[in-house]
Amino acid sequence: MLGDYPLKGRRASEIAAHIEQGVSSGLLAPGTALPPLRDLAAELGVNPNTVAAAYRLLRDRGVIETAGRKGSRILPRPALTPRDQIRIPVPPHARDLSTGNPDPALLPDLGPALAAAAEAARAEPVLYGHPAADPQLLALARASFEADGLPGGPIAVASGSLDTIERILGARLRPGDAVAVEDPGWGSLFDLLPAMGLKHLPVRLDDEGPLPDALAAALAEGARAVVVTSRAQNPTGAALTACRAEELRAVLAEHPGVLLIEDDHGHGMVDQPYHPLAGAGSRHWAVVRSAAKAYGPDLRVSVAVGDAETIGRVVGRLRLGAGWVSHLLQRTVAELWRTDAAPVAHVAATYRARRDALLDELAARGIEAHGQSGLNVWVPVPDETSALAALVQRGWVAAPGARYRIQSPPGLRFTTARLEAAQARGLAEDLAAVLGTGGGGSRLV
Repeated sequence: MLGDYPLKGRRASEIAAHIEQGVSSGLLAPGTALPPLRDLAAELGVNPNTVAAAYRLLRDRGVIETAGRKGSRILPRPALTPRDQIRIPVPPHARDLSTGNPDPALLPDLGPALAAAAEAARAEPVLYGHPAADPQLLALARASFEADGLPGGPIAVASGSLDTIERILGARLRPGDAVAVEDPGWGSLFDLLPAMGLKHLPVRLDDEGPLPDALAAALAEGARAVVVTSRAQNPTGAALTACRAEELRAVLAEHPGVLLIEDDHGHGMVDQPYHPLAGAGSRHWAVVRSAAKAYGPDLRVSVAVGDAETIGRVVGRLRLGAGWVSHLLQRTVAELWRTDAAPVAHVAATYRARRDALLDELAARGIEAHGQSGLNVWVPVPDETSALAALVQRGWVAAPGARYRIQSPPGLRFTTARLEAAQARGLAEDLAAVLGTGGGGSRLV
């Protein structure tokens, strides 16, 4: 069962640490079944309750999953080996389209904004006891949220979308709770949930966002929270339409106690209108916007508006831990936002043109592909491994869909942020040759 890695330990913490060490070193592979409680207890000479406590620790840390009589096993992607570390080697001759990064040429010059932030810090140094959020950033965020028709509420500032989502989930959920997530969806979120002791319930989607029936099924199954990507969905590029948003609001209205989190990380670099779900009757909700895609991933600043209780808990917990996000970063983001340093219309139009170029070339060759917004195009394929290997031989590296899937069919993600039209044509020709006549694999839905 465990091969050449015999388990050790007398206390629960020691047993858990030894299993974690095996996972980290690769000696315990993902999916490996762990011994039944009583068997391992007898082998180690400890009480079965000690082994049960060790397994609980590992489950809460996102290392193993427990399924009652089916036993316990290492998660397919434990928190110790996050999905974004599953990388395809990039040969010297190949073009890397797997990263999900924005085009550096479309990111703003940070110099003037950093200088303005430094001058503000010189004039008014931030010391202990200073308000946690920069007033100008708060004002810009509030005006943006109000312009998009969101209900009023307090605003929290945190370090990026995932950090904010983690804090919001932690404010309202307990280990063992289930979260409805898009499938295909954000791999980092899939990794985060088991690390928090939470379970994910997959919700299928199409180009217009999550399917109402699929969301209703997840909520009926007991989801305590739902995370929806408003625009630039990763990896499929889906974007909520007005009609789909209305359908989803009707589903959510039947479950007012469910926590609703809207991830609008595409704000500032997409041209699709924003259609909010908040206000559908959810008592607990939050909308998150990040600076990462529009201004650069290293600007770890995000803003979130939500109901007073949820955001109050987030701000209170932040105060006890990190305290605040650096005001130098907050003021830099506020200055970039205020001056429109990365003009949204130009950035969005450029990304759309590059995305559409690949979609058009693929469509001309009968290949199904998806990419309504954002930086990525999703292509269903019959088999990810063989398609990836064949593309690498032809000079293209894509992201394996396994990073982003729970139950949905196979696919590949291509980041088109820096893909020019001529390159799109070459990629489409090579992909058509790899997939053969008839295009890709199973449809997105």
